[in-house]
Amino acid sequence: MKGMQQRIENLNWKKIESDLDEWGYALTGPFLTDQECTDLINLYGNEKQFRSVISMERYRFGSGEYKYFADPLPGIIEELRQASYPFLAKIANEWMEKLDAKTEFPPRWDDFYEQCRRLGQTKPTPLILRYTEGGYNCLHQDLYGEVAFPLQLTCVLNRPGHDFTGGEFLLVEQRPRAQSRGQVVVADAGEFILFANRYRPVQGSRGFYRTNMKHGVSRVLSGERYAFGIIFHTAK
Repeated sequence: MKGMQQRIENLNWKKIESDLDEWGYALTGPFLTDQECTDLINLYGNEKQFRSVISMERYRFGSGEYKYFADPLPGIIEELRQASYPFLAKIANEWMEKLDAKTEFPPRWDDFYEQCRRLGQTKPTPLILRYTEGGYNCLHQDLYGEVAFPLQLTCVLNRPGHDFTGGEFLLVEQRPRAQSRGQVVVADAGEFILFANRYRPVQGSRGFYRTNMKHGVSRVLSGERYAFGIIFHTAK
């Protein structure tokens, strides 16, 4: 835990917060090692690690498959969730203050989990996603109950341009009384994308206003794409 905690602390949080405020997402630069990425990919075939498998085609979410981890989570994912949450909770609370929202997120992951648990949200939501050629993920928001944390992270586990082509991360901002703004985010293997997964504050001429956010993945043109994500609120 201490090693992962130190890596999280060493991220440039001032720039991350600035980029999140400006664009709704931020890149961390290289974070996971090649071996850590490979180890996570290798978990995909171990069914005992997962509580649920979702076919995107079945639910018209896109084309591909993802699996929600079961408790207890693999050590590296539990460490990442606990170590990164306090930094993101600080940003989330600043966003709520700008929007004059009454929501306040506890500074510690365990306290936030207890908040989710009291409302019946007890199932873990970290997941691994797999896309083959032609796979994609429709624009969406990851909401599983009354409690919803406004930030999450994702990480591509294999190499864009080598193991697969296409499959870019997509982020769309639905601005009130204006056309939506779309962004394509390209990250290296092992690099985190931190992003607004529901809404965020944007500075306007009369103060801050709320814009809705959706995310997805563009069509994989060749190869096989693996990614994993940490959604902080749990599910019913």
